[in-house]
Amino acid sequence: MRFEPLTHTIGAIVHDVDLTQPLTDATLAGIREGLLMHEVIFFRDQPLEPAHHRALAEAFGPPKPHGAYPHIPGYEELTILENDPRVSLEPPRIDSWHTDMTFLERPPLGSILHAVIIPPSGGDTMWSSLSRAYDALSPSMQEFLLDKKAIHDFSWGFRHSLAAPGGRERLAAMVEANPPREHPVVRTHPESGKKAIYVNPLFTTRIVGLTQAESDALLAFLYQHMITPEFTCRFRWEVNSVAFWDNRITLHRPVNDYWPAHRRMQRITIEGDRPS
Repeated sequence: MRFEPLTHTIGAIVHDVDLTQPLTDATLAGIREGLLMHEVIFFRDQPLEPAHHRALAEAFGPPKPHGAYPHIPGYEELTILENDPRVSLEPPRIDSWHTDMTFLERPPLGSILHAVIIPPSGGDTMWSSLSRAYDALSPSMQEFLLDKKAIHDFSWGFRHSLAAPGGRERLAAMVEANPPREHPVVRTHPESGKKAIYVNPLFTTRIVGLTQAESDALLAFLYQHMITPEFTCRFRWEVNSVAFWDNRITLHRPVNDYWPAHRRMQRITIEGDRPS
C-alpha cells in the first residue's frame, strides 16, 4: 500500500489496494494509519458493490443511517446522494462547508463516499483540516476556545428542505429525533490526540455563553479561518473513485458547479464517539 500526498497538509491517494477483495488485517491497519496521518484518503478504480462498501465501513465501526436521504434497497445504511435534472428542477441545496451530522450526540467517526455517476466536468469536493486550522490559531485564541461549547441543530442545517413543499412532513421524524445538541468548540481526536476546531456553517447555530452578536462574530472568523487555502485539498472525481474522511477532524464542501448534469454518489457514515 502506497500513499501519494495530495497536499502538504491534508489528503492522499492510496495505491495498490483493491477494496472489492477481502480486507485483511494488514490492509485495514494501513488504511487506518493513512486516515490518521492524512485525514482524508482517496482510492481510484474501485467498482464497489453495496456489500463491499458496507464491509469497509463495518471494519471501522457500526454504520450510521441518515434518515433524511433515500438509501439502497436492502442497505439502509447506504445513503444515495443524487442530483438528477430528470427528477428535480432544483439544483443541489447543500453546498456549504460542513462536518457530517454534528447534530447527533455521537457524530460519525468518518464517511466513505463512492462515485457512481459523475458529470463530464465539475462536481469536485473540497476538504479542510480542522487540526491544522486549530494549530494555526494564536495561543491566546486557542486558550479562549478550549472551554467553549456550541449548539448544533439538524433543523438549521436542513432549513431549506424543511421549507420546501412537503419537507416538514417528510423530515418530521428526523426533527423529532434530533433536538439541538451541545458539543465542544475544540475537540480532541480520540486516537491521534490532535485538537481540532469543531464548528461548521451548516449545523452550528451559536456559541454558548456569548451574546448573539459575539457568537456571530466569532463563528464568522472561525469559518473563514478554517478554509484558509493552505489547510485544504480538492479532489476531482472519476467513476468508482472513493473518498474516506475522518469526520472528527475535517470539514468538507461539495462544489456544485455541474448542474444541470447528473451526479450520483453513495455514502456510508460510521458511528463515532461523543466529542470531548
